[in-house]
Amino acid sequence: MFLQKLRLYNFKNHQEATLNFEGKINCFLGKNGSGKTNLLDAIYYLSFTKSAINPYDLQNINHGQNGFLVKGVFELAGKQKEVVCSFQQGEKKIVREDGQEATKFSEHIGKYPVVLIAPQDIELIWDGSELRRRFFDSLISQLDRVYLDNLIIYNHQLKQRNSLLRAFAENGKVDSVLLDTYDQKLAEAGGYIHQVRKDLLAKFIPQFKQHYDFLVREQKEIAEIQYKSDLLDSNFNSILKRNVQRDLVLQRTTSGIHRDDFLFTLKGQELKRVGSQGQQKSFLIALKLAEFQTISEKKAIKPLLLLDDIFDKLDDFRIHQLMQLVSQGTFGQMFITDARKGRSEQILKEAGMNARLFVLENSTFKEEWLKT
Repeated sequence: MFLQKLRLYNFKNHQEATLNFEGKINCFLGKNGSGKTNLLDAIYYLSFTKSAINPYDLQNINHGQNGFLVKGVFELAGKQKEVVCSFQQGEKKIVREDGQEATKFSEHIGKYPVVLIAPQDIELIWDGSELRRRFFDSLISQLDRVYLDNLIIYNHQLKQRNSLLRAFAENGKVDSVLLDTYDQKLAEAGGYIHQVRKDLLAKFIPQFKQHYDFLVREQKEIAEIQYKSDLLDSNFNSILKRNVQRDLVLQRTTSGIHRDDFLFTLKGQELKRVGSQGQQKSFLIALKLAEFQTISEKKAIKPLLLLDDIFDKLDDFRIHQLMQLVSQGTFGQMFITDARKGRSEQILKEAGMNARLFVLENSTFKEEWLKT
C-alpha cells in the first residue's frame, strides 16, 4: 500500500495543503507547533475515520472555519483509490471511497491500515486499563470486521443494561426476564470478543518478545504481556447471574470484557513500577512493531508507519536498531516528524536511505530530496 497524495482543507492548523509522495520515506520537519503531527493525524484519519489525538471533530476544524476535509489517494493492490473524510458543523461526518459514501464507518476500518508510534503512547503504561484495551481493540478491528461489529454491539448492550439497572433501582422493581434478555446479548458479543483477544495474544506475544529482545539486544530482560479477564475461568452468562445482586446495588455491570486488562511486566513485575525510561520506550516500540507485523502478515499489506517525534524520544542505540529494521526493508511507506532537520538528515544518511523532506515554515512547505 502506498499513499500518493494528501490534501487538507481547514484541518486543524492547515488551511489548505497538497502533498505528493514519491518515495517510501517522507519526513515532516519544522518547529514545534508548525503542524507536523497534524499531518500524521490526517493520514490516521483516512484509515480510522477519526483523529488519533482529538475524538471531537468540531475541535479538528481550523479556527474560524465551518468544517474540514481530508483527502488521500492510495495505490492499493495495483489500483488507485481515493478516500475523502469531511465534516461540517451541524451535519454528519461523511467518508467516501472512490465517490461511494460509506454507510457504516466500521466497514472502512482496516482497508487502509496504519500504525502510529507517538509520544502519547507512554499512557499505555501509566494510565488505566481502558487505553490498553483500546490499543488491542484498534489492532484487532483492522483485522476482523466481525470483531468490530461485536464490540459495537457489546458497548451498546452494556450501556442499555446499565440504564436498566438504574431504572430498577429507581422503581424498586426488578424485571428478571428483561434483564436476562440483555444478559444473553451481552454474553454472546462478549464471549466472541474474549476469544478473539485470547487467540490474538497467543501469536502477538511471541512477536512482541522477539522485537523487544532485538531492541535491547544483549540485555537479558524478560518482558511479558498478561491477559487479565473475568472470562478466563468462567462462562460470561454465569458471571452475570452470579453478580446480579452486586450489579443492582451498584447500578452498573461490574464484570465482563469491558474490565479486561493487559498487564505489562518486566522480570515478573509491573513495568510502570520497575522499568526505566529506556525499558519503557523499548517496550512500547516493541508493542507497535508487533502490531505492524501482525497486520502485515494477516492482511498481506504493509501498513503505513507513522513515527511522531520518534528521534526525540529514543537514545542512539535504539534509533540505530530501529533504522536497521528500516534498512532491511521490514517496513513499507513511512512518515516521520522531527523538529530538528539536521538530526533526521544525519540519521537517514547513516542508514543509507533516501527520503523526501517536507520542511514547514509559516504554513508553507519546502520540498527537498535527501539522497545518499
